Amino acid sequence: MLSVFYFAIPVGSGLGYIAGSKVKDMAGDWHWALRVTPGLGVVAVLLLFLVVREPPRGAVERLSDSPPLNPTSWWADLRALARNPSFILSSLGFTAVAFVTGSLALWAPAFLLRSRVVLGETPPCLPGDSCSSSDSLIFGLITCLTGVLGVGLGVEFSRRLRRSNPRADPLVCAAGLLGSAPFLFLSLTCARGSIVATYIFIFIGETLLSMNWAIVADILLYVVIPTRRSTAEAFQIVLSHLLGDAGSPYLIGLISDRLRRTWPPSFLSEFRALQFSLMLCAFVGALGGAAFLGTAIFIEGDRRRAQLHVQGLLREAGPEDDRIVVPQRGRSTRVPVSSVLI
Repeated sequence: MLSVFYFAIPVGSGLGYIAGSKVKDMAGDWHWALRVTPGLGVVAVLLLFLVVREPPRGAVERLSDSPPLNPTSWWADLRALARNPSFILSSLGFTAVAFVTGSLALWAPAFLLRSRVVLGETPPCLPGDSCSSSDSLIFGLITCLTGVLGVGLGVEFSRRLRRSNPRADPLVCAAGLLGSAPFLFLSLTCARGSIVATYIFIFIGETLLSMNWAIVADILLYVVIPTRRSTAEAFQIVLSHLLGDAGSPYLIGLISDRLRRTWPPSFLSEFRALQFSLMLCAFVGALGGAAFLGTAIFIEGDRRRAQLHVQGLLREAGPEDDRIVVPQRGRSTRVPVSSVLI
């Protein structure tokens, strides 16, 4: 079911490009493309408030003979999450996914338009002109298709590989990110020669990139205990947006502007500056793949610890659990275990 839920992210993004480009063409003003989506958001919030009912947390994992899971303080949750390497590394990998998708979401249509200008397929888009929105429409269609295809492939590959390899989830995520990096790089380098090849490589790269969406959420569910998942989810969302899609478009634009100032003003300079700045996405994608490979090292142990905790067979070590009580001058005192010779 997670795969069905996570179809919404890439498909919704793609539909946003399609709807925005059509509204802009109909109204003759790009501002109207931004005036339509808030109404859709209000409808979604109302449906969420009126229809969705939140089930008890941990009801699925909790066994009938297991003790109830008592919630801990927020700081205790953060400390426990910080000691969970699978959660930390998978969150960093997911941040890389958000970085790449955020950069492409804002700059890919502009890059494709500049590529067409350099190739002589379309006139330049000057201030005050009504620019072509065909690239936004095509990119939106690609995003929708690759979202459905990538999420489905990621879930299916993980399900099949999990039968023989318990580390299947992070390995599939790593393969998706590491595989998308060269195709995104090729889409940038081929843009000056063939726009068709650019679209093909973008399609393959985004498909591989979308393989991560549902699997990352599944990893969080089984390496974090139920009473701590809301905090873990909030931390992962903040981290991925703050260091990912919230800042990556600005960073790409900043690098592009700095590069453009070093070359003579021309449409080719604008194209090359954006081309070189977007290559950062391939590098970040490779780093994210490395983070998921690191997740694969710890995933089995972290998953087992979470299962034992839910079953009541494992108690988390507190600040005093590494000490024992020994008599000292008629009184008992706690000292570290390492200071006692046995």
